[in-house]
Amino acid sequence: MNEKTKANLGDNGLYDARSLGTAKVIVLGLQHMFAMFGATILVPMLTGLDVSTTLLFAGLGTLLFHILTKGRVPAFLGSSFAFLGGYAAIAPMTDGSGARLDNSALLPYACFGVACAGLVYLLLSLLIKLFGTGKVMRFFPPIVTGPIIIAIGLTLSQSAIDNCSSDWVVAVTAIALVIVCNIWGRGMVKIVPIIIGVVGSYLLAALMGRVDFAAVGEAAWVGLPVHWNRTAFWALSDGDVSLLVTSVITIMPIALATIVEHIGDVSAISSTVGKNYIKDPGLHRTMLGDGLATIIAALFGAPANTTYGENTGVLALTKVYDPLVIRIAALFAILFSFSPKFAAVIGCMPTATCGGVSLVLYGMISAVGVRNIVETQVDFAKSRNVIIAALILVLSIGINYSAAGSVGFVLGDLSVRFSGIAIGALTGIILNAVLPGKDYQFDDDNPRHTGVDFAVRGRGKVEN
Repeated sequence: MNEKTKANLGDNGLYDARSLGTAKVIVLGLQHMFAMFGATILVPMLTGLDVSTTLLFAGLGTLLFHILTKGRVPAFLGSSFAFLGGYAAIAPMTDGSGARLDNSALLPYACFGVACAGLVYLLLSLLIKLFGTGKVMRFFPPIVTGPIIIAIGLTLSQSAIDNCSSDWVVAVTAIALVIVCNIWGRGMVKIVPIIIGVVGSYLLAALMGRVDFAAVGEAAWVGLPVHWNRTAFWALSDGDVSLLVTSVITIMPIALATIVEHIGDVSAISSTVGKNYIKDPGLHRTMLGDGLATIIAALFGAPANTTYGENTGVLALTKVYDPLVIRIAALFAILFSFSPKFAAVIGCMPTATCGGVSLVLYGMISAVGVRNIVETQVDFAKSRNVIIAALILVLSIGINYSAAGSVGFVLGDLSVRFSGIAIGALTGIILNAVLPGKDYQFDDDNPRHTGVDFAVRGRGKVEN
């Protein structure tokens, strides 16, 4: 290590951004904001949620996370892709032909379900604090979470094809750009393939005259990023109890997959920085921060939050691990959220652009579910594991593509419906608990990247 490098090391052993000077620190913060940008705004594009609200609560959620983790973990919290299936089930954005639907009245109900899913984080955080990580995580082994993740991607596949079918030229352009940048890109190009795919296909559609920018001209430059009729509070005041309960039952089980995603990302950050954040400040603290950020964001109409792998890749590239630069990125995200004109530009994006990017994304969700099973060396020679995986996949996918699309019951005036993912997840957890032959143990002494990340990402992480 040379003298210049030593000068940039703080007392905590991390590269100290403060010694680089104010200008460089700001540039590093901007770089982290753009790293999370493409994936973060893609979720509102695919669900109909508000872009400005999304950016605001990504920034606020990140700052809250840093407070709860004692400012030690250099993680950025952006939109989670894992809940796309939940939004699609409660508030579909397109019909079977790819035509757009006005789902604004249903989105607050989906947000309420996501907020309740955040409570699962809080419960597990408490249990981990009381009983330790290993005892809690034995109920969520890869043989349960892996097939759930695979099913999430596969159940979303039809919507991606429907969106692509509106303009295959634009869609294929987005797909090609994402693949090329992710495979052959260098530096930041490899880190942000999503935003490049979105921008490139968007520009092509605009040049072909297939984008209506009227809404951009009408939008104000400055405005508030929170709207009452898009919040979960509005859904509670609207009073459709059946839809509220159905949303909770449909969406809460998805938290089982995102918890694994969270552990994987914290492990990746630990591996990159060379510090075991699962032990200090502790997985209970990082999970608490992620859960509270998700609850607050969902209540105000933003997507669920999750720790972001894109920013882990930036950490590995820059070798600047100071959490200060992440907090600066969060402040920039908050600043951008107060521009309705920027949100209008995103809102004009062609359906085919969303379809092309999401086609790759949804496939990646299923693929990382497979990776999760492979990396943890799940033994499929055991009949119990085959049975658990088989029932999770068949129930999740089969029920989703059935005529009803869900399974429900009526209790008095209350109508409740269970999604395929909900039934598959519950079945997997119960079977894993009762069938003999469990062989998975969670190791927090040497955290491995055995979780999942719901995006097209180039991590550049350092493996243990």
